[in-house]
Amino acid sequence: MKTLIKALAISVFTFSVLSYSVSTVSADYGQYGQYGQPAPAQTILIDKMVGKPNGTMTKGGQVNVEYVDNLTPADPRFRPGQQVLFKIRVKNTSTISLSQVTVQDYIPTYVEPMEGPGNYDASTRIVSWDAGSFAPNEEKTYFMNMQLYPQNKLPVNQGLFCLVNKAKASNAVTSDDDSSQFCVEKEVIGVKAAPKAGPEAGVLILGANVILAGVGFSLKRLTANK
Repeated sequence: MKTLIKALAISVFTFSVLSYSVSTVSADYGQYGQYGQPAPAQTILIDKMVGKPNGTMTKGGQVNVEYVDNLTPADPRFRPGQQVLFKIRVKNTSTISLSQVTVQDYIPTYVEPMEGPGNYDASTRIVSWDAGSFAPNEEKTYFMNMQLYPQNKLPVNQGLFCLVNKAKASNAVTSDDDSSQFCVEKEVIGVKAAPKAGPEAGVLILGANVILAGVGFSLKRLTANK
């Protein structure tokens, strides 16, 4: 009898210990991983900026620009046929590496991409490229050059209008987007404009002197399916 009682006591004790161990392990490896710590989050930041003429010239006779978030009608306005420069910054703002990051730039109406990274799909008006992997806090910078349509291809009923250029960076886990505005002023046919001074008179034809970081600078246009 004593032997039976002793065996039962040992069984109860063993079961209690095992139950406690399983419970402890389950708590340690819950939805947040071992010891209840949350898994690191993947986050990315994209900053789209437009080039604003600052009234100075380069040694080669080109107009210098400073990159700003947006241009309003009160800022320098672009004319038909002029070129507009854009700067795109993409940064990994998380503490872990990001992989397979793609950048897409949504080209607004009345402009044509001339130089920059990636491939241009004329049917969707999207330029896209593979930005690769980003180490924690790593940042990559890209430049794009776009040209406004000529006077006869701009809206006939709008003398002054603004356009918005959007860019997006993403992978399978995280994404971010940002937009930049600039304004266009059409020429007044039959009226001779008075000479203007300052940055508004600058023509943004910078061509090949734009410095690129990280990728090649030739756009491969994809013909739209008809």
